Amino acid sequence: MTIFPPDPNLTALHLELGRLRGERGWSYDELARRSGLARRTLIEIEQGRTIGSLKTWHALAHALDVSVDHLFSTLCEGHTPPAGATE
Repeated sequence: MTIFPPDPNLTALHLELGRLRGERGWSYDELARRSGLARRTLIEIEQGRTIGSLKTWHALAHALDVSVDHLFSTLCEGHTPPAGATE
């Protein structure tokens, strides 16, 4: 029998991006400038219309001065993370 993991909480990931951007008082334009990503891409990601690539999230983590681990830890929000996972 195969046991599948729970679906990642993408909503929590998008909300965390918005929270971090808002916490800094940054507009989409400011985050775009700091991350090198297009403003439209940021809007699409934050509003949950697209997921974004690993490279995109890496750029966002650097721009926001947080670890990729911090951002991706929100994917397990609402369920138990895999054994050995730390925040």
